[in-house]
Amino acid sequence: MSPFGGWGTLAAFLALLCCRGSGEEQFEVPMEPNHLLVGSGEFQVINFTASCTDPKKLVLETALHKTFLEGQAQWKLFKVISISKNMELMCSFICGGKEEMKVFNITVFYPPKQVLLTLSHTSVAVGTLFTIECRVPAVAPLEGLTVTLLRGTEILYNQTFVGTARFPQDVMVTHHTTADREDSLHNFSCEAWMDLRSRGGGLVHRVSDPQRLEVKEPEPNNQMVIMAIVIVLLLLFVTFVFLCFVFSEKWRRGRTGHYPVQAAWNRLRRSHRAQPL
Repeated sequence: MSPFGGWGTLAAFLALLCCRGSGEEQFEVPMEPNHLLVGSGEFQVINFTASCTDPKKLVLETALHKTFLEGQAQWKLFKVISISKNMELMCSFICGGKEEMKVFNITVFYPPKQVLLTLSHTSVAVGTLFTIECRVPAVAPLEGLTVTLLRGTEILYNQTFVGTARFPQDVMVTHHTTADREDSLHNFSCEAWMDLRSRGGGLVHRVSDPQRLEVKEPEPNNQMVIMAIVIVLLLLFVTFVFLCFVFSEKWRRGRTGHYPVQAAWNRLRRSHRAQPL
């Protein structure tokens, strides 16, 4: 049902109250606004009132399907259904032998019927960048449309659109943020508001299904760990080779007597033994 369809019924009752008991030949009564906003594919109640007490042939001219609801001599109430494009509805009547006409301008709008929220990741580590996307399909006009990204009740990002395109189009809002530990405690959601009050309409509100994000503690960098292990093993290997060299050198010198003092003493003993008695 159109959120603006109730205007017609209210105007009809106002017109009825004003018409009763009037003895004047010519009068004016409150009417439904001549410019109407209707959701695509929805219906609109149309009330029109003649400007005389005894009008002839009160007729609503439209190619759309219409249903007569109620009326009296001076006014009639119709229901026009399946309105899918901007159009004019012509209301004609005859007062005092003169045909008069009133025009209702119908503007079709496409309210947000779906709000689709997507998280680039369902599980991230603390400090990781992730993306929130919100898509609102087939909306028009963009003027007055506001899309809000929420974490719980906190507003993360807010965007109001401009534009007067009559044809529906998809709207996409993207926000990049860094994962925080608090993110796992709240639902993410997206809201779409279409404010048509400046055009005589109402306020349409839709919200997405909530999305949850799992936030984990960051894992150690495996590459850095491997590099550290390789460096430690290399240092151990170099140390081991150095110690092996030192101990082997000491052992070799000990076996061959290649120490300065010991070598001189050995030469002295050999020369003494070689002298004849």
